[in-house]
Amino acid sequence: MEQEEKFMREALREARAALEDGEIPIGAVVVWKGRIIGRGHNETEKLRDTTAHAEMIAITAASQAIGGKYLTDCTLYVTVEPCPMCAGALAWSQVGHIVYGAPDPRRGYSLFQPSLLHPKTEVTGGILQEECSALMVEFFKSKR
Repeated sequence: MEQEEKFMREALREARAALEDGEIPIGAVVVWKGRIIGRGHNETEKLRDTTAHAEMIAITAASQAIGGKYLTDCTLYVTVEPCPMCAGALAWSQVGHIVYGAPDPRRGYSLFQPSLLHPKTEVTGGILQEECSALMVEFFKSKR
C-alpha cells in the first residue's frame, strides 16, 4: 500500500501539471522494477489530439524506455479509471497491473463487458481516491 501511494502521488503530480495547463487533470506513471519509466498527463488541448490522454503518453514513454511494446512486468498508476480507448491500448501493451485513484462512473472502462483489459492484467482501484477526485471536481467547477 505504501508503494502504491508513493507512485500515485507521482501520478497526481502529473495531473496537477495538466491542471496548470488547463487540461483535464489526469496523470499517469508507468513503473518497472521499482522505478518510473514513463510519465504523462492529459495534453489533448495542447496537442489538439483527442488521443493524447495521460495513459497513452505514459505507455509510449515506457515502451521507448524498455525498447519494446509489451509492458507485462509494469504497473500503470493513473489518477482516474482509464477510458475505453486507454483500456484498449493497455490491453495491447499487456500491462501487468493497473492502479487507479478515482473511478469514472460515466466513461470508465469498467462499464463495458467483457473486460476491455488483457485477461492477465490485475487492477487495484481507490488509491488516494479523494485526492484524485478532488482535482477533477476542482477542474469541472472552474469550467461551469
